[in-house]
Amino acid sequence: MHNTLYIVDDNMPVPELPSNVITFETYLREYPKANEGRIRVINLCDTTRYLSQGYYCSLLGAARNHEVLPTVHLINSLRDSANLGIWLPIDKVDTAEFADKPKREIIICLGQSDQAAFAKVAQIIFERYSAPLLSATLSLEADGLLIQLNRIGVAELSAEQAAFFWSVIEQSVTFRWHKKSSKKKFRWDMALLVDPQEASPPSNKSAISRFVKAGAKLGINVEVLTAAQMQHVNQYDAVFIRETTSINHHTYRFACDAEKHGVVVMDDPDSILRCCNKVFLHDAFSYQNVPSLKTLFISKADSQSVELLETELNYPMVLKLPEGSFSKGVFKVADRPTLIERLESLFVDSALVLAQRYLYTEFDWRIGVLNGRALYACRYYMARNHWQIYNHKQNRTFSGDFDTLPTFEVPKIVLEAALKSAAVVGNGLYGVDIKVADNKAYVIEVNDNPNIDHGIEDNYLGEELYMQIMSEFLRRLEQRGSQ
Repeated sequence: MHNTLYIVDDNMPVPELPSNVITFETYLREYPKANEGRIRVINLCDTTRYLSQGYYCSLLGAARNHEVLPTVHLINSLRDSANLGIWLPIDKVDTAEFADKPKREIIICLGQSDQAAFAKVAQIIFERYSAPLLSATLSLEADGLLIQLNRIGVAELSAEQAAFFWSVIEQSVTFRWHKKSSKKKFRWDMALLVDPQEASPPSNKSAISRFVKAGAKLGINVEVLTAAQMQHVNQYDAVFIRETTSINHHTYRFACDAEKHGVVVMDDPDSILRCCNKVFLHDAFSYQNVPSLKTLFISKADSQSVELLETELNYPMVLKLPEGSFSKGVFKVADRPTLIERLESLFVDSALVLAQRYLYTEFDWRIGVLNGRALYACRYYMARNHWQIYNHKQNRTFSGDFDTLPTFEVPKIVLEAALKSAAVVGNGLYGVDIKVADNKAYVIEVNDNPNIDHGIEDNYLGEELYMQIMSEFLRRLEQRGSQ
């Protein structure tokens, strides 16, 4: 059992309380003590100022191997409280409490609220941000409750709030505190972003559950969230995007925000930017000598451009929008009228169109690459009676069959092309699409956020596939260290 000390600023007016409420000066000079046993420190000093007594109290507590609340890590996080918050889905909110006012202000002291109606909300806040004293703004929105956290010092409390604060402190002296780690054994928190409404998500539900389990085995608490639920990325240590990415989209904004705050994120903004735009990819391929099909960039649908395409590529040829995924925005044209018609329609949406040599193969290779290493390999066969893997017909998408193989069974020319093209993009998680003809490999594109579905990409590695991906997150988190 811990001996709990409550530390207050030297100049803080304190009511008559038990002897284990001491000043910072006393804690500085008289501790640690010989044979003191286990000590828990509740730091009630003002922590709003950097290098204040409150800051040093938590710093000294950690150095003395005392279990201290709040930690220095939390104090630093609260300094950026403008970006600190929690999102609760609507089914966990008692909306009746907001009938007269959609925005409420509460004070939380050691997990208790000064307004009894918000006791559960206060406990949720305290479990995630274990500070002795916080203020919170609760804003009811259409699909949930946004909780904005703010630091507050004891001196800023009203007389009524101060009375509540000290009553909780007095009661807590008799609490039997339980070590938080006994309830939560995770060192890291990860947000895994999904879109439940997405027709063709990068991972199916069974794969998502396996990512969660793999994370737990490695000490990573994985929360599966939608974009609406993930209001503040900097409250997490890592973000794993399992939603189809795009530049003009919240996935890219979340990735940028995560990178800005030092959060480990996959896909990173550069990977999204480079993979989502085929102009970058194929231009980089040509400069880096990555084997790929002949590709031309066209900016006009005039006769000169048409003649150039016919001369260089011949029919049939493939036209692509620079941005697109899952074979969308990709068209095969077999004659001049169709070419002109399709170019004119594509230029409505894009200033550039890619034209590429058409090469039919029975299947495309997909090599999963993670941090420059081949992770998994699949052969995706063309959809039935179609020239692509995916056949987007009306409101339904059909795909062909597949084989999943160990990477050591993949032809050397395919692996080399996959690793070389992935290196052009970065060191993230990619799916490299490759065709092989006449014993030559041709990289079609590098995809960020590649498909990882249970029953397909994991058919060879099984659970190990998820463990390897989450292990890479763990490696990056440990490399970054606690912040």
